[in-house]
Amino acid sequence: MSETTLNPPDFDPKDCADLLLKWLNRQASDDAIAWIEDRIQKIPGGEQRALFLAFGMAPRKVGKADLQLTEDDLKQAETARPGWQPNGWTLDQTARTLLLLSYPSTDQERYIETLDQLFAAGEVGELVALYQAIPVLPHPNVHVLRAAEGMRTNIPAVFRSIAHQNPYPAEHLEEGRWNQMVLKALFIELQLDPIVGLDQRANTTLMRMLIDYAHERWAAGREVSPELWRCVGPFANDTAIKDLTRVLEKGQPLEQQAAALALSQSSKPAATEALRKHPELERQLRNGKITWSDIASQLSSAGG
Repeated sequence: MSETTLNPPDFDPKDCADLLLKWLNRQASDDAIAWIEDRIQKIPGGEQRALFLAFGMAPRKVGKADLQLTEDDLKQAETARPGWQPNGWTLDQTARTLLLLSYPSTDQERYIETLDQLFAAGEVGELVALYQAIPVLPHPNVHVLRAAEGMRTNIPAVFRSIAHQNPYPAEHLEEGRWNQMVLKALFIELQLDPIVGLDQRANTTLMRMLIDYAHERWAAGREVSPELWRCVGPFANDTAIKDLTRVLEKGQPLEQQAAALALSQSSKPAATEALRKHPELERQLRNGKITWSDIASQLSSAGG
């Protein structure tokens, strides 16, 4: 676990573009492929209008079906750009990302200016595609403020596109912005498990913020997501251990599992002692029957 950003990987955006085109060729219609190939031949000329028009037309030309990826495809994505998770993308999002990667980027200032115009004029679907694409775009170090802006949105789909299955925040956001992203995900009732680097970026300040948030929820008579405790356990102070013990004793079964898992991640004697009073949960923990991914899956199944 670290309070600093993760090390951004070196990658070639062209490798990502090649994969995107391969995936589109496999699934999109012949007419759609002819259109996208025509666009990516014209856009490298640097004409912004050509990019803007194609970006807007992509859903009509290639459709919005889910992108079908195999395990081998995902391995190739990981090789091309470590941390890249395009599973869950749609055909139009894939095409839009390919268009962005086809636009000339040698002139960094012009490339960023072009992106800025797309972000400024984008409707929800376009913004989702833009934020999803950030991890594979050229000049990765200059997109930090843009990613931070995405986290301020009140549109869940847009926030999800930067917070979920996106390696960029963990690699580039400083601790304050990272912590706010995690807290906001809980606030707007999005799950934490799809946040890339969640465990590696957990930190003491975030733990305190989450404890304060839990107290506010309890004071208002509201429930606390079991996932909240994931970033608490490794850094739990006395107050946090008392809260986890309370959940362990009085919470619902899934909450108890989360509290037990969080306590197991603490080296403090008080955490160990609290767990000893619940031998069945201890046994499940030893056997690997309780994991954060399992808890997240149960929450999804319950509609939480």
